[in-house]
Amino acid sequence: MTLATRTAAGKRPYLSVFGTAYPTPDGTCIWDYIHVDDLAAAHVLALEALERGGPTAAYNLGTGRGYSVLEVIKAAEKVTGQKVPYRVGSRRTGDPAVLVASAEKAITELGWRPGYTKLEDIIATAWQWHRRKPRGFKG
Repeated sequence: MTLATRTAAGKRPYLSVFGTAYPTPDGTCIWDYIHVDDLAAAHVLALEALERGGPTAAYNLGTGRGYSVLEVIKAAEKVTGQKVPYRVGSRRTGDPAVLVASAEKAITELGWRPGYTKLEDIIATAWQWHRRKPRGFKG
């Protein structure tokens, strides 16, 4: 997400797409993207569970829905109204074709649910942040 919005904002010359020959509908990797606010909320819930004496545990976090790299690029262009230039490069060793999380354990044990489940909503908040902070955390 960040790389797509930074590219749309002109902070990067292009986005790298690592391979287009995966066994997916458009040939690019499909991943489960999670909003940073949802990630932070899950961490807070996990810390609160520990404070109540709960056990240490590992949780997968995600929306349960994957989007391809090209879908992210198209959604970023739609949300930002800007072109997101990209270049196709070689496939990276070890990249899975599809990686989608099951957050059932976090939902069941922590009561966590992602608040942002639509790709366009995740991108829109990232885009808004980049527009407010064109120099990143420096302003």
